[in-house]
Amino acid sequence: MKKLAVCLTLSLAALVPFGQDSKAAANFTDVGTTHRAQAEIYYLVEGGITSGVSETRFVPEQQVTRVQAAAMLGRTLNLNGEQRATNFKDVGKNNFASGYIQQLVDKKIISGYADGSFKPNNTLSRGEMALLIGHTFDYNASSVSVAAGSLISKGISQGVADGSFGVSQSINRGDFAVFLARSINADFRTADNEKFEHDAYVDTKDGSKLNLRTGPNTTYPSIGSIPSGKIVSYSYSVGDWVYITSDNVKGFVHSAYLQSDKPSDKPVVTPPTPTPPVKPDPTPVPTPPGKKPLSDITVVIDAGHGGWDPGSSGNGFIEKNVTLNVAKKMEKYYAKVPMKAIMTRTDDTYISPSARGAYPKKVKGDIFVSIHTNSHTGGAANGTETFYYTKSAAVNPNVSQSKALAQYVQNRQLEAWGLTDRGVKEGNFAVLRENNVPAVLAELGFITNKKDIGIMGTEAGREKMARGLFLATLDYYYYYENRKDVLPLYSTVNATPSGKLH
Repeated sequence: MKKLAVCLTLSLAALVPFGQDSKAAANFTDVGTTHRAQAEIYYLVEGGITSGVSETRFVPEQQVTRVQAAAMLGRTLNLNGEQRATNFKDVGKNNFASGYIQQLVDKKIISGYADGSFKPNNTLSRGEMALLIGHTFDYNASSVSVAAGSLISKGISQGVADGSFGVSQSINRGDFAVFLARSINADFRTADNEKFEHDAYVDTKDGSKLNLRTGPNTTYPSIGSIPSGKIVSYSYSVGDWVYITSDNVKGFVHSAYLQSDKPSDKPVVTPPTPTPPVKPDPTPVPTPPGKKPLSDITVVIDAGHGGWDPGSSGNGFIEKNVTLNVAKKMEKYYAKVPMKAIMTRTDDTYISPSARGAYPKKVKGDIFVSIHTNSHTGGAANGTETFYYTKSAAVNPNVSQSKALAQYVQNRQLEAWGLTDRGVKEGNFAVLRENNVPAVLAELGFITNKKDIGIMGTEAGREKMARGLFLATLDYYYYYENRKDVLPLYSTVNATPSGKLH
């Protein structure tokens, strides 16, 4: 699809200096129609991913620095580029790419050096480029050689004159533009081996049509529209955007408007097979001596991430959307019982981890369940795990309570989904560490794994998980807190206690 990329240059205008956000277009005197990287350079410029060193010059032969690469990759993934403090002594808050660098570090895409530096002005080598692109696009990038092999097999990169990949050679702006554009848009590649093997329904929520764009952000032009409810096929993700085909036209749509089920489908609640021997009695049981009434118990439900922090992404799904969906479903179960539920967020809002951890104290909560999805470069890792904090009882003293709650949460997750058991683990997370009540962090599954998302990505699957997390809180109170007045609550979902685990 080279013709499409070339024709994009017709709408280009002037740019701001290289390294700053640029969404205008340009006409570079040093990137003519015969330049080997002409189409790719203008493609990235149009999407605001890169820019020229001046209004008229791109300087394709100039070497790429680590800070420039970080900025381009951050813009590719639509990360929040707001300047902020970083982990590195040589990248201050005022560095133009500080926001991108820190977010890429948090996502384990880029890293610094053992001495605590980032070395932002060091030039980038071809080997480093291969690793960065491999991590950014979830290729198999366990080593430089493996990463380079992935780029070659996908038709993104080629070797150098001596037949090697040239891992130690520095890379210039023109070549980096080629490799990045090819990673983003498969139509630029020299190999045609991306398959559209997965189907999804378009759901625009309001019935409007969904724009199909030439690139993974709204700066790229629309090349068509897709009606809500239509089935499309998708190949891979670029951040929150998905490369799809519809009616033989390829392009990008935002993953928030794709789902596995028909938009009109209603959630299906499938109760698990009863296993424990205890049969709930619907007759109310008196409050145990010394315990507060069930109506005074508040479960705090924390939907991980939100707002400018999307969390992990994969297979067309975004963590912040999955966690909020499960949290809302979980909350509804408490409407049928005396216990209450309060959510840390009910919409797409960013809340800091420290604020989440402090929330139970603010609302007088009693236990805290944080909902997340996992991710892994390459997509091989899979399964469910649950974390609790135990590093220092001086921070959150509810160690034994949190561990017990984690055991019941993990058990119900496995019961609901039947995924690989990754176990109950200690985790030093702010939402757990800075809490003052029994607190756990549930990793539902790997959003990057096709088996896990095959369940997690459906309304029915998320309903099962929400039900399981609700039952886990009942199990905790029934067994750990020895509250027999909880027993009748199981009948509201036709369930039974799990059996004592702690």
